[in-house]
Amino acid sequence: MSHSVPPLAQAAAQPVATPSPAGQPEAIARLVQFFESMSPADAQRMDSVYAPDAWFKDPFNEVRGVRDISRIFSHMFEQVDAPRFVVTETLVQGSSVMLTWDFNFSFKPPLRSGQQRIRGCSHLRLDANGRVAFHRDYWDAAEELYEKMPVLGGLMRWLRRRASLPPL
Repeated sequence: MSHSVPPLAQAAAQPVATPSPAGQPEAIARLVQFFESMSPADAQRMDSVYAPDAWFKDPFNEVRGVRDISRIFSHMFEQVDAPRFVVTETLVQGSSVMLTWDFNFSFKPPLRSGQQRIRGCSHLRLDANGRVAFHRDYWDAAEELYEKMPVLGGLMRWLRRRASLPPL
């Protein structure tokens, strides 16, 4: 029995050329600086950071290409106030980069509830030019987002309590 693999996931599994060792630290520093200082205008210049056919996946999206990646980040700026990534750790092995981060933001009305934080990490693979060819975000949407929403949050917290081990 064969299992079909979604086309985007197949493409994402392809190996990525390693950037030149001499240019890699600078490429990673540029990426971190880009993510930490991103503005709405930067969402329109993703081609300076991402390869033309880059693959991106997070808990809500799976896309290929700079245009669609730009749309995801533009949408982020439309949905939340003052979004800001803070990279807390960087791990590098060959062309693979893991960034752990805090994403700080506020919900826009009607969900306004003060400053929020999502903790997550991104697995990136750089191409030979130091641009992102593969970007996979890992974070728990239930704990980090849904539980913080006014009505949905109560239901999500109740579900988590029901699913967890009882205290000793």
